[in-house]
Amino acid sequence: MPLYLNEDQTALQDTIRDFVAEQAPVSHMRGLRDSKDAAGFSRDLWKNFAEMGFTGILIGESEGGLGLGHVEAGVVLEEIGRNLSPSPFLTTAVAAVEALKGTAHAERWFPGIITGDTVAALAIDEGAKHRDSIGLKAERSGNGFKLTGKKQFVTHGHVADLLIVAARTAGSVDDAEGITLFAIPKDAANLTATPERLADASLAARLEFDGVEVDADAVIGEIDGGRTPLERLLRAGRTGASAELLGVGGGAMDMTVGYLKERKQFGTLIGSFQALQHRAAHLYSEMEVARAAVMKAQQLLDLDSPHADTAVSVAKAMTALATTLSVQEGVQMHGGIGMTDEYDIGFYMKRARVLAEMFGDANFHADKVARAAGY
Repeated sequence: MPLYLNEDQTALQDTIRDFVAEQAPVSHMRGLRDSKDAAGFSRDLWKNFAEMGFTGILIGESEGGLGLGHVEAGVVLEEIGRNLSPSPFLTTAVAAVEALKGTAHAERWFPGIITGDTVAALAIDEGAKHRDSIGLKAERSGNGFKLTGKKQFVTHGHVADLLIVAARTAGSVDDAEGITLFAIPKDAANLTATPERLADASLAARLEFDGVEVDADAVIGEIDGGRTPLERLLRAGRTGASAELLGVGGGAMDMTVGYLKERKQFGTLIGSFQALQHRAAHLYSEMEVARAAVMKAQQLLDLDSPHADTAVSVAKAMTALATTLSVQEGVQMHGGIGMTDEYDIGFYMKRARVLAEMFGDANFHADKVARAAGY
């Protein structure tokens, strides 16, 4: 398949670009940060996303959604990244939707996601780094389960209406099998959420499950068979995070190139300096290679290809590296003002740092690719 957008996808890109630039530019994120907003995002903006139909982008038309694919979801996420827009789109409209597809929970939760009334959070990680290990215990209790343990880095976890929780119902922490996925509403008893601000001023929660009881209907998929919906969630989340990283890197690059065309030193535009031109050209090349990797991963996910896993890891690793280069070059080429809060380039660096860690950093995914190749 060609690694560029078709006519319909380009039209979607034009629509979402104008919408996000108007409704949620960088100043929107700055305002939430400066006001110390307790939610970390705007519910009104989320409703506006719903009115445009974006929240149901991966939900089938028969269920009230747009019935589009990961390429289209990536178009939306890239513009969210370009504008640093605080939004639950990645966790809710992409990752959570993929986990719930084909299960009984879709009928309950999809309508709220489509209307913008529901926000989902992903309780997956338990340590300082994203890993495949799951230690939170789900033990049989009556007709259901009792969950005990901790999760952290749960984006929107303190305000989410739905928590998707990966728990262990059999085996040991590092076993691939024996995992069960649960859909838990926000008002569950014995669940404590403590929000903390990350480097980019977004909010993620530490969750403590102190004997949270759920019935068997909370299970997503099969008991001990949660690896399948979990992998769907992770593939979608990793690809979506890659697309958002592209937007962050692209936004930083555009800002930097614009600055090179305006800033003068000794009466000469600094963009005319050959050394800076070489660095800008190198950055553009790296971003374009990363863009191709992301689109390939999106296309393979939409085709349900057996090669999607590797492509997703390649995309996540490459966008993390390319966007890190973009924000670092941006700060350096801006000079001293690049280190000030007044200029937006620093916000791009902070957001890139958080997204690069989300769902596994470049080293995590390079290792996955190497292992899949037999190394």
